[in-house]
Amino acid sequence: MPKFVIEREIPGAGKLSEQELKAVSQTSCNVLRELGPEVQWLQSYVTADKIYCVYIATNEELVREHAKRGGFPANSVSRVTSIIDPTTAE
Repeated sequence: MPKFVIEREIPGAGKLSEQELKAVSQTSCNVLRELGPEVQWLQSYVTADKIYCVYIATNEELVREHAKRGGFPANSVSRVTSIIDPTTAE
């Protein structure tokens, strides 16, 4: 399945408490269960004012539907075309 990176602009995201992050994660997981196995959350990176999420999904529309149902912003959804890391240089 294709992989997507989602940029979510959330002012103060880096100041969310552990409990708040847990609640957001639970909401996300509940919506994912509703949508079925065609969309999966791999992980997210929380920064000061944004959260960057990595999902695999059959299409971008499912990623956007997840955001809509969960009440999350999806300011940018980009399909990953390649993955590189330090071993790519070898």
